[in-house]
Amino acid sequence: MKGAIRSMDDRRHRFEAQVLPHLDAAYRFARWLSRSPSDADDVVQEAILRAFRGFDALRGSDVRAWLLTIVKNCHLTAVKQQQRRAVVPLPEENDPQDAQAMTATTPDPESTSIRRDEERTLARLMSALPEEQREVLVLREIEEMDYREIAAVTNVPIGTVMSRLARARAALKARWSLESGGATHAVR
Repeated sequence: MKGAIRSMDDRRHRFEAQVLPHLDAAYRFARWLSRSPSDADDVVQEAILRAFRGFDALRGSDVRAWLLTIVKNCHLTAVKQQQRRAVVPLPEENDPQDAQAMTATTPDPESTSIRRDEERTLARLMSALPEEQREVLVLREIEEMDYREIAAVTNVPIGTVMSRLARARAALKARWSLESGGATHAVR
């Protein structure tokens, strides 16, 4: 029993003497590979564990190259595991490069609900407009046609298109204000 403990202590001392002097190099390499201090810590920790387990199999004198190879393999394993889990790592705190990653690219549920309510209100208010006003409003604001194109579609003079559009916008704005209790919205 004492021989096994002495052998383990001897192995640990040899490991510490030969491998641990290269720990800084291993961390720097892991940091460049993973681009994240916490991921680099995980990679180096796993690499040191693997190196200790496989230390007896080390042949040759280039311990540094051997350790860095283990670091690279641990990094590749970690990347594969992340891809399998489809996990997107959170950016490091105060990292200006990754700050945009914390900003949602999709609207939150509350904003989505408000937008849908506003769309329903707008559709209801537009359907209450006289047909000739609704027609020019849709062609101008939704289809983005110019006055000449609207005049051709509706078969009325450009001046009539402009006056119908002005009346439609004013009526829609007034109805929207009444509906929302006087709050102003971005309705022309």
